[in-house]
Amino acid sequence: MTSRLIVVIIPVFNDWHSLDILLKYLDEALNGTGIQCEILVINDASTIATHDSLILESFQTIKKVNCLELKRNLGHQRAIAIGLAYVEANIYCQAVVVMDGDGEDAPRDVIKLIEKCSEEKYQKIVFAKRTQRSETQIFKLFYLIYRLFYKLLTGQDIRVGNFSIIPHKLLSRIVVVSEIWNHYTAGILKAKIPWTQIPCKRGVRLAGQSKMKFVSLVIHGLSAISVYGDIIGVRLLIGTLLVMLFSLILISIVVLVRVAIPNWAPYVAGLSFIILLQSMSISLSFVFLILNGRNNFGFLPQRDYHHFILELQQLFPKA
Repeated sequence: MTSRLIVVIIPVFNDWHSLDILLKYLDEALNGTGIQCEILVINDASTIATHDSLILESFQTIKKVNCLELKRNLGHQRAIAIGLAYVEANIYCQAVVVMDGDGEDAPRDVIKLIEKCSEEKYQKIVFAKRTQRSETQIFKLFYLIYRLFYKLLTGQDIRVGNFSIIPHKLLSRIVVVSEIWNHYTAGILKAKIPWTQIPCKRGVRLAGQSKMKFVSLVIHGLSAISVYGDIIGVRLLIGTLLVMLFSLILISIVVLVRVAIPNWAPYVAGLSFIILLQSMSISLSFVFLILNGRNNFGFLPQRDYHHFILELQQLFPKA
């Protein structure tokens, strides 16, 4: 491989020990490849100071480790959005890798992402598709349920996560996608930015316990679904219109057979009329939801990212 600069973005909240181990493994994995690597750690307002747990030794391939301090805790997805906007505005490189700092995104797979991106002539984002997960069976069950709901509501299938590589030339397109503020992957897929995927096994956590609790997982799933708010609104609108049509048909049938079956007919007609009114109300709500979603861009990474940055610290080499 020829020498080239790759920036690796790693969002972190208190997980400094895992990050310390990960950087050593990443440096070993990249050694001898000719790849020049810089690390940009996004400190999501950690309550543990970096110097308390992070011990950076000399690296062979990693040339620099910077830490972008955020003013407040924003969560994993929004930290990634700010990191991407910062790199697009301040660092020229060939590509940007997005990965977690806990080791579940295996350092050896970074090389696979880079090689695939090179095969695509740096024209597409490359995501890591999980072929094997290391979580518990309960987690896998809830993840399957989430994917089914996601497919039902959005019409899309999602099998990839944050672990990916982005050619620098595509960064300017990504940082104007407001949806990545809620969910990085779903925002890119909705924006129709060219992408592909490669199979990768999910690694295991290097140290400590996961900060992702059940409530956080639910919020993460809802954030991905919210990206498709307009599409979901249309699908639910069609569903409520079908319910309205069914209610009208049911009322018509009841009116026609009312003389023959006088006892239950008024109750069925009344219930159907209530369902009809509720469906009309819900349909109007979905219409306004769709219109509001298409006119509200909210956070724009390229424009707004700097409001959340406190400072940039150089962790390696020591300034």
